[in-house]
Amino acid sequence: MKVSVIGVGLIGGSFALAIKESFPESSIFGIDKSEAHVKEALEIGFIDVAGTMEDLADSDVVIVAVPVDISIKVLKEALDHAGDNTLVIDAGSTKFKLCEAVKDHPKRRNYLSAHPIAGTEFSGPSAAIKDLYKEKTNIVCEVEKTAFKLQERGMEIFRRIGMRIRYMDPESHDRHIAYVSHLSHISSFMLGKTVLEKEKNERDIFDLAGSGFASTVRLAKSSPAMWSPIFQQNKENVLETLNEYIQNLSSFRDLIANDEFGEVYNEMERTNHIKSILNGIS
Repeated sequence: MKVSVIGVGLIGGSFALAIKESFPESSIFGIDKSEAHVKEALEIGFIDVAGTMEDLADSDVVIVAVPVDISIKVLKEALDHAGDNTLVIDAGSTKFKLCEAVKDHPKRRNYLSAHPIAGTEFSGPSAAIKDLYKEKTNIVCEVEKTAFKLQERGMEIFRRIGMRIRYMDPESHDRHIAYVSHLSHISSFMLGKTVLEKEKNERDIFDLAGSGFASTVRLAKSSPAMWSPIFQQNKENVLETLNEYIQNLSSFRDLIANDEFGEVYNEMERTNHIKSILNGIS
């Protein structure tokens, strides 16, 4: 199986590692605008060849794993170069605008829209993890628009690398992901900003920060180059979630200011229900 990976960072690199293990006979071609990233991926060994867009014509599978601000352009180019029997998968965290952009492309049925719910705060080829997708959920959108034989190829790849599949329309995906992913990153970035502005002595942050702070602010180490375009592409849903979040923060602040600590307790106790929802999620 010939696989071309466009974008050899955390997401694309982790797909390459997982595919190499699950499909030992596969050959991985790596494509990236950064020559340094391609060189690093070759040295690490998760790609076999430095590829070009021309390699897509006879690829069995193409994985597009690039920041969302260039994903529409790159996906269209990938479909332009893809062969008639090439499956093109993207792994971006916003789906609606991407699906809309290629809905009339002559090779739309070669495209499978996916979003693996997995990642870390790190980026680049060295961040790739072989088991990143194992037992993780993969959201697949508009599966009915993908040619059936290519659907089967994609699902076999997902199955072998250990992913759970959930089907969703692109609008619902972007709305839900704004709450459970995009808002989390904004909260982490702004918590980090608040602490940095208040605690000018960085040594104090290091000495006093406990595991709770470290885990909450972990996402603030994520790449702004990746996340700023995500917020832009999912702007309407992000604004809706932010408005609700700010309202909840304001209400909680007012409870503390008014010495309503019984209700503070009740608010936290009601929110403890999230433990039962998230039970089993690593």
